[in-house]
Amino acid sequence: MNTDKDYGLENRQYVIGGIAVFIVVVYIIRLFTLQIMSDDYKKNADSNAFLKKVEYPARGVISDRNGKLLVYNQNAYDIMVVMNEEKGRLDTLDFCQSLGITKDYFEERMAEIKDRNKNPGYSPFTQQMFMSQLSEKEFSVFQEKIYRFPGFYVQRRSVRQYTMNHAAHVLGDVAEVSKGEIEDDSYYQPGDYIGKQGVEKYYEKQLRGEKGLQIMLRDAHGRIQGSYMQGKFDRRPVPGKDLTLSIDINLQALGERLLEGKIGSIVAIEPSTGEVLCMVSSPSYDPRLMVGRKRSKMHSALRRNPWKPMLNRSIMGVYPPGSTFKTSQGLTFLSEGIVTPNTMFPCHHGFYCRGLHVGCHGHASPVNLVPALGTSCNAYFCWGLYYMLGNRKKYKTVQDAMNTWRDYMVSMGFGYKLGIDLAGEKRGLIPNAQYYDKAYNGSWNGLTVISIAIGQGEVLLTPLQIANLCATIANRGYYYTPHVVRIVQGEPLDIKYREKHYTKAGRKAYDYIVAGMRRSVVSGTCHAANRPDYEVCGKTGTAQNHGQDHSIFMGFAPMNNPKIAISVYVENGGFGAVYGVPIGSLMMEQYINGKLSPASEKKAEEFQHRRIAYGTANR
Repeated sequence: MNTDKDYGLENRQYVIGGIAVFIVVVYIIRLFTLQIMSDDYKKNADSNAFLKKVEYPARGVISDRNGKLLVYNQNAYDIMVVMNEEKGRLDTLDFCQSLGITKDYFEERMAEIKDRNKNPGYSPFTQQMFMSQLSEKEFSVFQEKIYRFPGFYVQRRSVRQYTMNHAAHVLGDVAEVSKGEIEDDSYYQPGDYIGKQGVEKYYEKQLRGEKGLQIMLRDAHGRIQGSYMQGKFDRRPVPGKDLTLSIDINLQALGERLLEGKIGSIVAIEPSTGEVLCMVSSPSYDPRLMVGRKRSKMHSALRRNPWKPMLNRSIMGVYPPGSTFKTSQGLTFLSEGIVTPNTMFPCHHGFYCRGLHVGCHGHASPVNLVPALGTSCNAYFCWGLYYMLGNRKKYKTVQDAMNTWRDYMVSMGFGYKLGIDLAGEKRGLIPNAQYYDKAYNGSWNGLTVISIAIGQGEVLLTPLQIANLCATIANRGYYYTPHVVRIVQGEPLDIKYREKHYTKAGRKAYDYIVAGMRRSVVSGTCHAANRPDYEVCGKTGTAQNHGQDHSIFMGFAPMNNPKIAISVYVENGGFGAVYGVPIGSLMMEQYINGKLSPASEKKAEEFQHRRIAYGTANR
């Protein structure tokens, strides 16, 4: 008799037994995870007994600096559906007629709700958005019949309304959250609304408030029996915080009038605070178009418009600053000791050096700094940059000189975002030594880059940065980070908007720049801005372009107690004195005096109806 054991069979038994045990353990762990560790099943079970109704808070209202209401809320109603309650119990035809929709739309919308790719938070036991933003009239028709439609509920909300058609780029708008926004912030659920642009986006957390919650008890048939435990676990919604903007809506409205039929920007800043008094971008659009169910269609149409009305050119447009940039050069050359206030440079219709010529208009020659600013002499500032970049006693290399120049520019708020409380701000461009080393393989000098001395070449600024430069000069050497919100209800202003930013230029240097800008108004290129009732300081700019030159102006007033600093940029407007100066002068008068004189109003109407012939090829 063979007494040897069949070890192969015995091992197979152990293996099979082990596999069986492993499978059972895996199932136990999975069930534990789903039922104990995960709350999905609990949520579904709870949903059979409870109806959790979200109560949406009123969004904060928005006013201008003088208390004029700009944005408020109006009641709207969403139709919500619980799929598990609706299933097989709905008279579809009656339902569609009540809402004025087709059966095809109904079926398509129900399929979208159930599609977890489009609606990741879908559950048949929880409320889902079927239709949003019904008006009072639409809601009243539906409300009368809602008892006929099991599984459907009405969710009260509010939609934004605008009191006027101004400041669209500043205010922004509100729309339904995207999938990405839901993933980024657990506060939001499908169908919620969120700020998409302007202050609505930047101050979303303050404006939105906090949702409330009402827990309703249901019977075995799904019928509402009342509040669960008499509302013990309910939460009341917390309204959003109101915003007071720094914008003067009357000034804003005038700026938008003056830029009708033109492409460009106007930015005005209160130098003593950094508060933005107006921010005009043209062409613009009516913010009232971006409300309700029509928003998506209007948004698409505006996006397709070749003139880009949704582009906030004040902070997103980058342009050569032209001769307004000469003020920053004068500050740099004086502070670095490259020139003194009495240093004279020749100008015989331009800058001539080693075969290079930069043209200039006719004026007295030679000139020192103050009259050079007054007449906007190109040669003076070209010579200044040439001597700075070529000074080997002060700077070891042209790269050292260039980076010193760059540091001055950055300290004045150029080359980087200023940090305004609006999304989408561009940084512009201030070149440094590395930039030119790469462009010219390390072989370059002051003549190679001479155009940056007069705000051309590689230098690019936003209209906001030009206005901020003007505010810095008005303050004689410092600026506050520009901002469009001056008060958030119940909150102190962010400290970053209360800090002074000093530039590298010396205090004394600013006095000469102010004198030069005053000279420009009294007897120079800005003489059209001169007034008897307050002293204006200004600087024109004419930026070369592929087509007609851009018209630029920056100025502030009054000279010794500045209340407003402004930049005007009109694309293809020609010389700075053609559009920039008269528009800037009217804007300053409106703000300082609170209104325009009859003569100025007549001039404003004239500029309002002036049109610049643009071609779509320029866009």
